Amino acid sequence: MKYIGAFIAMGIVMSALTSCDDETTTIGSSLITDKSEIVIDSTFTVLGRSVENKVVQSRTITQLIGRFNAKEYGSLSSEIVTQFMPSISLDTTGVAVSDIDSMKLVMFFNAGAFTGDSLVPMGLQVYPLTKQLPSPIYSNFDPTGYYDSNNMWESEIYTGNALSNDSLNNLYYRTISVDLPVDFARSFYKEYRTNPNTFATPQAFAQFFPGLYIRNSFGNGRVTNISETRINVFYRRHATIETDSSTRDTVYNLVRTYMAVTPEVVTNNILNLSVADAITSRVAAGEAILCAPAGLDVEMEFPVKDIIDAYKRQSGQLSVINTLTMSIPAEAIENSYGIEPPTNILVVLKKDKDEFFAKNKITDSKTSFLATYSSSTNSYSLTNMRQYLLDMLAKDELTADDYTFIITPVDVTTESSSDSYYQSGQTYVTSIAPYVSGPSMVTLKLSEAKIKLTFSKQYANF
Repeated sequence: MKYIGAFIAMGIVMSALTSCDDETTTIGSSLITDKSEIVIDSTFTVLGRSVENKVVQSRTITQLIGRFNAKEYGSLSSEIVTQFMPSISLDTTGVAVSDIDSMKLVMFFNAGAFTGDSLVPMGLQVYPLTKQLPSPIYSNFDPTGYYDSNNMWESEIYTGNALSNDSLNNLYYRTISVDLPVDFARSFYKEYRTNPNTFATPQAFAQFFPGLYIRNSFGNGRVTNISETRINVFYRRHATIETDSSTRDTVYNLVRTYMAVTPEVVTNNILNLSVADAITSRVAAGEAILCAPAGLDVEMEFPVKDIIDAYKRQSGQLSVINTLTMSIPAEAIENSYGIEPPTNILVVLKKDKDEFFAKNKITDSKTSFLATYSSSTNSYSLTNMRQYLLDMLAKDELTADDYTFIITPVDVTTESSSDSYYQSGQTYVTSIAPYVSGPSMVTLKLSEAKIKLTFSKQYANF
């Protein structure tokens, strides 16, 4: 009861004080104040090691063809199996099946989009597939049983330059062109005229034409990055043109794209990378090296437990996490062929890596992160790991699945949007796929990685 009486008495005194002065009082302001502080902690250590990444899932229309050896990198070979998306509507006006002159497989690559010697002659062979490709399909796919080795459609010799052709040298792209059987072109034309439903979906078309196997036949010294693949049909039609004064014969030469490789169909690079002894020796000595495609990833143990402990020890009762970032120094590996660090890397929880690619996911800054190589700082930076840390703080217990990440090179596709009012645009990532663009390698200096935790805390100053 004495405590109740004391509170009643205090209330009477405070009421009296208030009634004597209607102005705002500052009593006590010199005794108690709030104080805010920004804390930055970067005392964390990252552990990691290289691990094999022998198999990648095809999630891109980029195609590699050729063989390549480099003592600093290793030996890489790549062949192609692919379906095709047919043209839904073919312009057959004024042409007949008898007008079909030829058919060509045309593979486009940007000038310089290869690794190795531009002049070395390389050979390829083209075979029609005899049955449907599996889906999903992986880089260790064995084409045996999917084609008839006795039924080669055509072979071709190609190089990486324009062979001193001035008109071609001015183009930003080059092509590898392979003649295909004209009989197939005619059967394709007849199928379109008699059964257009065959061309309605990629699945229906694959029943009619399962696709192609494009294999290396000879040569060693270059792998070429194919950005677009088409099959074109050429027409040669004779016509008679009559005028008031004369009659003359004319030949029309026409070309139509009957089918192409698109994201909707199954396409795959059959990859075989034997990592160089120089690289494996450095890995054995403890270096964390990425080597792609389908070579070496890096497994990383992120020190989230240490970060949480540091935060709880310093934060107090009123605190807010502002940012969590990580910068990984990267060192290019010297070589004679211009092999560079991968442009983009994916940092994803090890347990989620396969599902990430299988479901064609985009990074969420919770369990997966995208980092781009900076040639000015020679590093990869993850700038938004805050939500990941908040999710880990909410857990009662952390296991290795929560902090073991895989770092792997990736190919990234983006799209840009424009704002008509502000005349500005924004770039969005639309797909992230396992890296298959060509040889790439880099050393990640995890022991020098900088993790920075920033948080604000507030407390009363008596």
